[in-house]
Amino acid sequence: MDAVDRQALVRALAEEGVEGARRLLAESAAKDRELKERLERLRERLRRQASRRVGRLLDDFDRRADELESVQRRSDEEVAARIAALEARLKEARAIDFSKLPSLDLLDDVRSALLLPDASWNRPPPPPSILERLRAAFARFVAWLRGLFGRKKAKTSAERRGRRIPIAIASANGRTLGASELGDALARLSGPQRDELTQSMTRSLKSRERDLEKEAEEKRRTAEAQRKRLEEERAEAERRARERTESEIRAGEERRLERELKERGFVAERGGELAVTYGLVERFARLLLEEESRQLPGDVRLSLKGGGATGVYEKARLQRAEEIAHLDLPSSLLAARLAGLRHIDESTSYIYREVTSERVHVVLAFDRSGSMEESGKLEAAKKALLALYVAVRRRHPDATIDLLAFDNDVRVMDLVELWECPAGAFTNTAEALRAAHLLLRASRATRRELYLITDGLPEAYTGDDGRVRSGQLDVAMEHALERARELATISPLRTTMILLKSEHPEYEAAARAIARTIGGDLVVTDPGHLGVELLVRWAHGTETERRLVAPAPAPAVRPSTGGAKGRRRRADRRMGG
Repeated sequence: MDAVDRQALVRALAEEGVEGARRLLAESAAKDRELKERLERLRERLRRQASRRVGRLLDDFDRRADELESVQRRSDEEVAARIAALEARLKEARAIDFSKLPSLDLLDDVRSALLLPDASWNRPPPPPSILERLRAAFARFVAWLRGLFGRKKAKTSAERRGRRIPIAIASANGRTLGASELGDALARLSGPQRDELTQSMTRSLKSRERDLEKEAEEKRRTAEAQRKRLEEERAEAERRARERTESEIRAGEERRLERELKERGFVAERGGELAVTYGLVERFARLLLEEESRQLPGDVRLSLKGGGATGVYEKARLQRAEEIAHLDLPSSLLAARLAGLRHIDESTSYIYREVTSERVHVVLAFDRSGSMEESGKLEAAKKALLALYVAVRRRHPDATIDLLAFDNDVRVMDLVELWECPAGAFTNTAEALRAAHLLLRASRATRRELYLITDGLPEAYTGDDGRVRSGQLDVAMEHALERARELATISPLRTTMILLKSEHPEYEAAARAIARTIGGDLVVTDPGHLGVELLVRWAHGTETERRLVAPAPAPAVRPSTGGAKGRRRRADRRMGG
């Protein structure tokens, strides 16, 4: 922030907050090559810090991709080996010789083929035809006759030619081989059945090979989908990491900016958010005073320099930049250390200030009703009051200054609250005059002044029960005039009422009646000229203070001669009314 114009920074912070400081920094970097290089070095350092984390994240994804590729490679090798073994067994099965037992590799395949339920040797024999039944009956009769006459016994049915003995039998665990050995079972097979067995084994081996190929293909597709999904996750993680890196770079810049602003006392944490400090608003007010002073006449500008001194000094806080020459360095250093600060700032600076002879009490009241938000009137009033506040402090450092903002109610504010004050509801002028009367009545100052800024009619009033009512303009005006008559009893008192120009003539008539009742001046001006009008009235305040030694008579008892009225009108015109 050392490369940024200090006054521009103060203005940007006051008007736009921290966002204004960021905007100003970006604009300054575009014009200042050195500042731009410093920002780039800061960003590069933050980027290097973030890139290490991005690298670790991408390395993890690469490691997972390598593991997935390694698993897929092992799976492909395993499937290829199994398919090769199946091909060898298939080749052996096609050349099998059933005259002897097959090799051990084919034993399970042979058993499986023999146990196929739809194999011809496992199907039950077809039922005998009528002719076969007759032949069988005749054969049994012949066998009976032979046995009857002592002939040789006929062969058992198990030894008869063409009788099939099933190889597979049913069991509790399914179909299995019978009591015969595998060789005996194979020996019972006919040539066609052996061919059928070979084909069954070949089909089984081919089916298993196809299943293996399908399984391998499914694994490859799954692995490819996993790889593709991993690549997408990696790309998305990298994109998010890059975005997070840029976000962290911006956050790092913002933290650095906020830290420097805090170190300079421009902003502070308030309610979990950054807010401008009293010191910043005061600096901004001094800038506004300098700008407004350029529009003042030379004699008025000189009269804002300072007041009469007494030669007596007192130790007090720093309030003006020009007082730095009278800095009490030991006290300031001690205050800074006690506050935990490394450097002296405005809040810990003590100076020796010469006491002035005049005691001053100024009340600055401004209308913050909803209508003030139109056409920038509220912002103009804030800036004008800030400039006037600094002008009063510059001339009378020990002056009592009360800032009042009024709409339905009246609130006493400091400079920060004044600058951040939003628009409110209706205009309760009577309550503002009552608050000013209470403050000035209790004051022991030799010079008391009231500046009241408004833009319209009294719209609300506070009843005897303490409730605020609105909508009855005539009653609100009566309350305002009553409070004005109370205020007119204070002496010495100089009152300046500022009415921001309006298209409604009744506004000026009401403001003039209130100002006349108090015995003060009325100024009708536009928002852009408001600051100059206030400073002119303040610069001529000493002469007016000498004229107002006695309290001004109340308007109700003033003579109503035409000459007095004419002089009053001429005085109003001279003062801008």
